[in-house]
Amino acid sequence: MYRSLPNRTLLLLILLTPFCKLSAQTIKEFAAKENPAAKAKKMAWFKDAKLGIFIHWGIYSVNGVSESWSFFNNYLSHNNYMKQLEGLNAANYNPQKWVKLIKESGAKYAVMTSKHHDGVSLWDTKAINPITTLKHSAAKKDLLSPFVAELKKSGLKTGIYFSLPDWSHPDYDVFTRERKRYTLAESPERWNTFMTYFHTQLDEISTNFKPDLLWFDGDWEHSAEEWQSAKVLSNLKKYNPNIIINSRLNHHGDYETPEQGIPVLKPENEFWELCYTMNDSWGYQPYDQKYKSPNMIIRTLVDCISMGGNLLLDIGPKADGTIPEEQVNILKQLGRWTNKHAEAIYGTRAGIAASHFSGKTALSPDKKTLYLYADWASNSNEDWLLKNIKSQPMSAKVVGGNMTVTFSSVENDLLFKIPSAAVDQDVTVIAVKFDQPIQLHKPSSLNISVAALKDKGIADQLKLKKLANAVHAGNNPFLNTTLAVDGIGLEKEKNSLASGVYNWITKHAEALYKTGKGLPEGHYQGASALSADKQTLFLFVDGIPTGPIALKGIKNKISRIRIVGEGTMIEPQLFNKLYWSAVPGIVYIPIPEDRLDKQLTVIAVLLDGPLDLYREKVGAIESNL
Repeated sequence: MYRSLPNRTLLLLILLTPFCKLSAQTIKEFAAKENPAAKAKKMAWFKDAKLGIFIHWGIYSVNGVSESWSFFNNYLSHNNYMKQLEGLNAANYNPQKWVKLIKESGAKYAVMTSKHHDGVSLWDTKAINPITTLKHSAAKKDLLSPFVAELKKSGLKTGIYFSLPDWSHPDYDVFTRERKRYTLAESPERWNTFMTYFHTQLDEISTNFKPDLLWFDGDWEHSAEEWQSAKVLSNLKKYNPNIIINSRLNHHGDYETPEQGIPVLKPENEFWELCYTMNDSWGYQPYDQKYKSPNMIIRTLVDCISMGGNLLLDIGPKADGTIPEEQVNILKQLGRWTNKHAEAIYGTRAGIAASHFSGKTALSPDKKTLYLYADWASNSNEDWLLKNIKSQPMSAKVVGGNMTVTFSSVENDLLFKIPSAAVDQDVTVIAVKFDQPIQLHKPSSLNISVAALKDKGIADQLKLKKLANAVHAGNNPFLNTTLAVDGIGLEKEKNSLASGVYNWITKHAEALYKTGKGLPEGHYQGASALSADKQTLFLFVDGIPTGPIALKGIKNKISRIRIVGEGTMIEPQLFNKLYWSAVPGIVYIPIPEDRLDKQLTVIAVLLDGPLDLYREKVGAIESNL
């Protein structure tokens, strides 16, 4: 971005644009000059917000087809796609009700489509020859303005989605996947006509709606020079010097926008936002019933919070302006959790390394409060284990309640006893307060010997957790013992091991027999192990999960999932696996509560070949076939 460039320099660059193209490298060099303190101030509300609501509303909701892509991919003709204008009546559109629901969800901002790639503008644009909902739809209304007005009344921040491509405009070069109207080299005058239209609409959005955030999309079809990104940014700044822009203006915006796939690794940019659907569709599609549960959505929000990012959760209203019941329910359940746990959401920062806790974590800005998030309920005698903590807590409490939490130290670890009455149905949160910014021990070599498992001074469950963590780190104490895969061979240790420990080891011997280091950080939130042939993942499951456990970034197909030691087969659920995208979906594994082990449950995931992980950056989806 060009926040710190003098106005005269910007003007000179704009005047020189017809004579020399600005290279992408040049634009990045300008962006690098932005004053860090000024950007931090501008981005403060966004960094603190954590939750926003995305709204995809357009004529595609009439027949319930893919927004714009359905005609671009020739699933139906452009003419038949545009006939949906006749069905967009917005008869029950109540923007006040929308905003009330969005605010109830706990969101701090909303982003609504002003125009998708199909070129249908939801406001009364004065650009030459537009297609608008006011003039061309059955609604005969400006649909964007009343929503923005209600949004501003509510105190929520205003975001506007704007598609860079306009596949219906006669002077835009691209029409469908198979057809182009012209090439820029052959008809530069047509491109200039389109760019006049393009800039007129952006000026109107700035003037009429005064957005806090502009959410661009579709930049892959042209270069930064062709989109005139420098001019776009300069003009937007004239209206709002503090405008926040996403990365989809040829990656020259303020923050990253991973799409659909929850990042395995924390994005590099300090500021980022996961845009995410409740089912598999952005706009309303009545036959897409693959909705994630409220529990899954809440845990996705926690995932984002723990990595210092935001969740932009999408809704797709119907053609009459009502929001589907499934989506309303998710927003209300999300609101239950965000209202209760506000302290541990808004204004937090990314947490500590996953090696310290088997759930998610976040920190207060001063790093004196550590928030621990657990999507499980403790077994009767189970403690939460926080590993390698140098600082001694002053206090610990349950967030969203008045209950204090007792804790004790064991070497460099902390154990927290959570009252059973404090357990949240989705994610329980405790706040651990220190008198100074939290200090951590360097990750120690997680080792435990068979002899240490005999220590009667340590509770059985804690021993087994330490055993799971040691195996996860690649330090399996049973590699050179007589323990066989079927649990036979450890009989000589039976009298020296506590009965609970002995019984657990022999029951779960398969997960200890020749198993090695588990999954790297980001793929599973607990301890894990990998079989010698690298085709079976063993997942150690704490307590009683509040919902299905989740695996991210597994490229392999899953052949079979079962509970170790008792054989129950489990059918996983796969979400967000888009067939045109290389990004793996999220594997959710529901575990029957009556089959959980009282000490520590182990799940075996058989893969179709040696483990293959996806650890690439998740970005925008550019080719929706």
